[in-house]
Amino acid sequence: MAQRWNDLLFAHWPVPARWLDGRLPAGLEVDLYDGSAWLGVVPFSMDRVRSRLWGNLALGVPGAKAFPELNLRTYVRSRRSGLAGVYFFSLDAGSLFAVLGARTLFHLPYFWAHMQAVRAADNSVLYRSSRVFGRQRAAFEARYRGSGLLKLSSPGSVEAFLTERYCLFTESRGRLLVGDIHHAPWPLEPAEAEILRNEVPEANGFVLPRNTAPLLHVSRELEVFIWPLREDRARMSREAASWGDRGPRACDSVVLL
Repeated sequence: MAQRWNDLLFAHWPVPARWLDGRLPAGLEVDLYDGSAWLGVVPFSMDRVRSRLWGNLALGVPGAKAFPELNLRTYVRSRRSGLAGVYFFSLDAGSLFAVLGARTLFHLPYFWAHMQAVRAADNSVLYRSSRVFGRQRAAFEARYRGSGLLKLSSPGSVEAFLTERYCLFTESRGRLLVGDIHHAPWPLEPAEAEILRNEVPEANGFVLPRNTAPLLHVSRELEVFIWPLREDRARMSREAASWGDRGPRACDSVVLL
């Protein structure tokens, strides 16, 4: 599946790793940077949603060609394969068709929400989301904008740790599943944001630290390709031995043009 992600805000908070204990599927562990786990609230809009049928033939997805999305995520490692990726606690989307499709095909915790993302004349984005169903309220409202200073994250930086992730993890019927995500490195801008309402973490059982400002970045546009899920399996011992002490293996960052 191919998508274009637009006007994306990365808002990240460092949190104690113990907050995530018991919240991850078996086979995953929290990935740390400078001794901290990280929670990310990520609003954006997507368009050009299409599914690859055969070769270069692609078909637009009816009812889900363009819509806003908002997710709450953290960063994890697989104990089986050594892969490093993203784990989603919740995803809200403005398309009911997309919610039903993602829950069915990708086993992800999607929720339908009334959402609006509007770019103003000064290039700031006004973003609103309110979940339609669910026992927990999960409204979000923010205005954000980038500085206009584009850069790519350098290897080993916190920006690379938080954004250069090329797979997602989920589970179904006791199986740990992984889906590859391919894209170019994120073109990031330092950002400023006024977060007026943020009930998404609390709806998932988290209370963000009040005295810690989030780390903020904006990315204007990126093409993304998502592969079908596969079972997360341990690598062959010979391959595992070749990693040495380099730590968890990241998913391959293949860019398709």
